[in-house]
This record gives sequence, C-alpha cells and structure tokens, in this order.
Amino acid sequence: MDRAFFEMLAEQGYTFYDENGDIAISNPGWGQRPEQDHTCLMAMPDESVVITLRLPVDPVVADEPTPLGTVAKVGVALDGVPIFADAPSVLDTGHLPALDVCGGHIDPGGWYHWHATSTDVDTMLDAEGVASYCALAQDASAQFGYAFDGFPMYGSLKVDGVAPEGLDECHGHVGQTALGKTYHYHASSEFPNLPPCLVGVVAQDNFATTANAGIGAANFTSPDHEDAAPPGLEQAAETLGVSVEALMNALGAPGQRPDFVATAKALGVTEAELRDALPARP
Repeated sequence: MDRAFFEMLAEQGYTFYDENGDIAISNPGWGQRPEQDHTCLMAMPDESVVITLRLPVDPVVADEPTPLGTVAKVGVALDGVPIFADAPSVLDTGHLPALDVCGGHIDPGGWYHWHATSTDVDTMLDAEGVASYCALAQDASAQFGYAFDGFPMYGSLKVDGVAPEGLDECHGHVGQTALGKTYHYHASSEFPNLPPCLVGVVAQDNFATTANAGIGAANFTSPDHEDAAPPGLEQAAETLGVSVEALMNALGAPGQRPDFVATAKALGVTEAELRDALPARP
C-alpha cells in the first residue's frame, strides 16, 4: 500500500494508520462496524460460493438508459468475474475498500469482483500518472466482458487501435467489432472506467449468490423471513428511532450509493446520526 496516499488522506481528516505507521485493516461484514474510524476493508475469500448471472442472449435497447450508481451491477468479464460500478467512497463510509492493482477485491460475501476494466486498467493508471500495473495481460482494443443488458464491453480503443468517437452518454456506440457491427461500450481513461449507464433491458433477478452476506445474497434477506432487513439495519433503525421499513425505503435499492443528505432529511435525523447508526458497507 502506498504510504503517500494514506498521508494525503490523513491531511483530509481520514487517518488510516496508528502512531507506529501500521495501516488499519478490517474484515468487512454486514452489521459489523470496524473499531477504528478509518480502515481498509479487506474481506476473506469463500471458494464455496456459487454465483448465478442472467444476461439477455439477444439484447434489446430500453426506452431510457439505466443509470449505474455506486456498486451497481455493470456486467461480467469473459472469464466469469462479476463487474460492478465505482466502489463506495471514503466520503460515504469513512473506510476504503482494498482494491488491488487490477481494480478488484473480495466482496463481504467472499467472492472476487472488479470495479474496473481489468484488461485495460493500465491505460487509466498511466493517464493518472500512477506507477502501478495490473498483472493481467492488457489489450485496450479487446473485448473484456458483457454488460448486464447483453451488449459487449470493449477497452478504450477500437479494434483498429484508434480512440472511439461519437460515444453516447453511456460511453457506447454502434460500430464494427470482432462480433460484427453492433452496439458496444468502451472503457474510458478515468476511474471508474466503466459505462455510467446501460442502454439495454436487463433481465430480472440477474445476480444472486449462495453467500450469507454481500451483494446478491438472497436479496439481503434471511431464509425464514422474506421481508427481513439486511443485517445491522434493525439496530440502525432502533438507534435512529424509525421503523426498519422507513429506513430501507429512504436508503433506496441495495447496491446503490444512498443520498445521505436526502435520507437523513426524510427520516428527520441529522446526516451524522445516520452515518453513525448504519452498519459499515463493503
């Protein structure tokens, strides 16, 4: 881990190391808050987890693009690794997900996923002047995966090695690819370098895991109670003096970055009270 990076965060009020210079690392879990105010969240792998993904075989353009918020489901890499939108910010949680040099990490459920285009992440790192390189083979013109609407996702360059032009708001266009002439997305040179929205229709229940926590874990419900809240949310609701239903409705859909200001206003609490009550997020 880059010490200069953590020193920069400390100057902004986020101190991730102690007086000995040791970086604080914690294993995230729903309903569990790290003892320290600021830690790197590093979950443990669980090789027993099974992931089920559903993507359209014949993509269909939707009436309106679907915005992709924080940790939203973007797609799946060609090797089967799930791809999600930008990881939660230290501004939201006070903590940092421990992303590796390829832009990925382990979900609290125990399975690995990316928050970047792993086969073109070096383009982004070079653009930012970051001296760190992904161990995976890089190819900025190759396809790296499929979005959850079924359309292919490519690196930051076209198949001829030229930068794409005329990209839409979702960073995609219709053009020639190895799959023929079709709509497809391109990675950008800025993190997160993934599509900010999806133009196509996504399948219902398109992501599920057998894990006991994290994204896709039985929709964050317990097996004996269909409408159960995510772990830690009942305690948060009690602390805030509101109902669990009201808190869940105010926070919005799982996997999206909550608007803490709007949520606090809707619940009649302060933003600080809301952040302190909520369980740590991955």
